[in-house]
Amino acid sequence: MHQFPDGYRPLLNQHDTEKAIKAAKDLFEKELAGALRLSRVTSPLFVESGSGINDDLNGIERPVSFPVKNMGEKRMEIVQSLAKWKRMALADLGYKPGFGLYTDMNAIRPDDDIDSIHSIYVDQWDWEKVMDEGERNLSFLKKTVTIIYGAIKRTAFNLSELYPVLNDYLPEEITFVHTEEAAQMWPDKTPDEREYELAKKYGAVFLIGIGYGNPPHSGRAPDYDDWSTPTPDGFHGLNGDIIVWDKVRQKNLELSSMGIRVDRETLLRQLEIRGLEERKDLYWHKRLLNGDFPQTIGGGIGQSRLCMFLLHKAHIGEVQASVWPEEAHLEAMKVGTHLF
Repeated sequence: MHQFPDGYRPLLNQHDTEKAIKAAKDLFEKELAGALRLSRVTSPLFVESGSGINDDLNGIERPVSFPVKNMGEKRMEIVQSLAKWKRMALADLGYKPGFGLYTDMNAIRPDDDIDSIHSIYVDQWDWEKVMDEGERNLSFLKKTVTIIYGAIKRTAFNLSELYPVLNDYLPEEITFVHTEEAAQMWPDKTPDEREYELAKKYGAVFLIGIGYGNPPHSGRAPDYDDWSTPTPDGFHGLNGDIIVWDKVRQKNLELSSMGIRVDRETLLRQLEIRGLEERKDLYWHKRLLNGDFPQTIGGGIGQSRLCMFLLHKAHIGEVQASVWPEEAHLEAMKVGTHLF
């Protein structure tokens, strides 16, 4: 399987690529924090096994775990994301409505694919914000997505000012489409094929309702995003993915997963839908059910994915250090690039 499109050549040499990675991350981090009123916090690399704090993603991925010698061999898990930890931190640190936090999240997902856009090493800006009363609706979700997309657009412009070869081809606005709408538009296509068609058509799309349906468009754990609440348009879900059209690869590229988080009612409903009611007894879940956590919205934005897109790279290994098959390294050398 080819890792690079025909005729691909990197626009920046390795030295300029490294500088551009730093510039892109610094620019976007400031844009995101300012637009959403987020303050940076330090986050854990691992959490205690069995606490319910770690994100189990689609529910089947195995976290990397290890015993701690000086804590009676208690097992810890490398985080897969910080979806639930962030909400707990907002409560424990006393954040007020309208404000939130972000952090540099580094994770290991050993069950992930390894290809031009997937890696077992995950780096993202994990963010979470306390919502005001009355904001738990689709309108507020769309407003937040528009703010984040604006931060991406401004970053693309500022980066092109530093490196004119990196022209910004994102559309001015992001388009909102529900997964059920996409299924009606292309009933004979797979979820990934629908994302391809949407991204190609609109350039940038927020696909609402990830995790809902029979079968669902894609997997989502039942205990952080709300993917089952009915909305005024007749569909379900208060979450989604930001997907763009990658002109280098001529394919769709997901940059962010985010959503309004579960409340007590939604958590109980989604645990029942997935047949995971036993999670109610875990530490994190008991705190939510007891009303310890504020209502929040949050998500993750892939750092390497965004850099790959903004720097017009064809492989995530051009902007991220991880492990890659030998054939990928050989193909990279042939097209004049390098995989870390």
